[in-house]
Amino acid sequence: MSIIAKGLDGIIVDTTTISQVTPETSSLTYRGYRVHELAEKCRFEEVAHLILRGELPTREQLISFNLREREQRSIDQTILSVLKHSPKDAHPMDVVRTGVSMLGMMRNDTLEMDIQAAEDAAIQMLAQIPTMTATYFRARHNKEVIPPDHNLGFSENFFHMAFGKVPDEVVVKTFDVSMVLYAEHSFNASTFASRVVASTLSDIYSAVVGGICALKGPLHGGANEAVMHMLKEIGDPSRAPAWIEDALANKKKVMGFGHRVYKKQDSRAPTMQHHADLLAAHLGETKWQQTAKIVEETMIGKKNIYPNLDYPAGPAYYMMGFDIDLFTPFFVMSRITGWCAHIIEQMKDNRLIRPLADYSGPAERDLVPIEQRQS
Repeated sequence: MSIIAKGLDGIIVDTTTISQVTPETSSLTYRGYRVHELAEKCRFEEVAHLILRGELPTREQLISFNLREREQRSIDQTILSVLKHSPKDAHPMDVVRTGVSMLGMMRNDTLEMDIQAAEDAAIQMLAQIPTMTATYFRARHNKEVIPPDHNLGFSENFFHMAFGKVPDEVVVKTFDVSMVLYAEHSFNASTFASRVVASTLSDIYSAVVGGICALKGPLHGGANEAVMHMLKEIGDPSRAPAWIEDALANKKKVMGFGHRVYKKQDSRAPTMQHHADLLAAHLGETKWQQTAKIVEETMIGKKNIYPNLDYPAGPAYYMMGFDIDLFTPFFVMSRITGWCAHIIEQMKDNRLIRPLADYSGPAERDLVPIEQRQS
């Protein structure tokens, strides 16, 4: 009898050197480094280098890496025009997906790309996806598009393009921490989707588009948006106890809790929660943190289910002033590093990913001519 693992639960399909999730200890490492230490002690650019190149950079290597990223931030005028004229009510994930697809369409060598060319494309997407996201954010609000500043760091530049100014250090640090925490997470749904596409020998842009499509779903990347919608529905900390009790009684899904891999707590959540709390205190906007805390305590106490990374990330992004539907594109801005590292790893030792299915339909039968078929 075939053993069926619905959703590929527990199935190991390949090896990787990029990251490791250890469910028993709720730990996550990138290339051997503990993610919470990377988030606290490194800038996102350093972690991007680590994920894409395999090692944390020296000062000279970081300067070189930053230069390559910064000089590619500006997007083609054709893509710029498409972003400006996209429907204002479109989901930004659809807009980013279209922008990345156009990047690939503008090259005529995608199917002949070697490892070095794929690495170059990875840096290009790392540089330009934030520009696409900020461009659409401003265009949908009828504001003049702000070009990238090649002298600013990754996170500072994004705020510059989105709001025309760089906020204070607490805000930037919180955003940068989120970029580090979202950067990579082993064979999650979007990464696996990217590797499946890459295994067919399709190009890196197509593989990334596959990842974006998988990430859009609320059971994956879209959860951070769903968390904020939930908190807004609750509205005020005073309403939280009754709301969560009603949700549990009616078996309503509470977004931002639980994880398919971790046995207990998402290893990234405490670090993000710490910085979200610092941000809330800094901004004097503690309502969302208070509301979220009540829901969290009830979920842990009554269901023994802990929050995942999306739970503190959602309100943190909202307090920064971003539209809720931009939260998942932020995930893309970060996870492009992990996706591309996995795509390149797949390219280096490729085998077409082609699982089997256990057929459960009708037994083999004879075809009946249409005039003899009964309704």
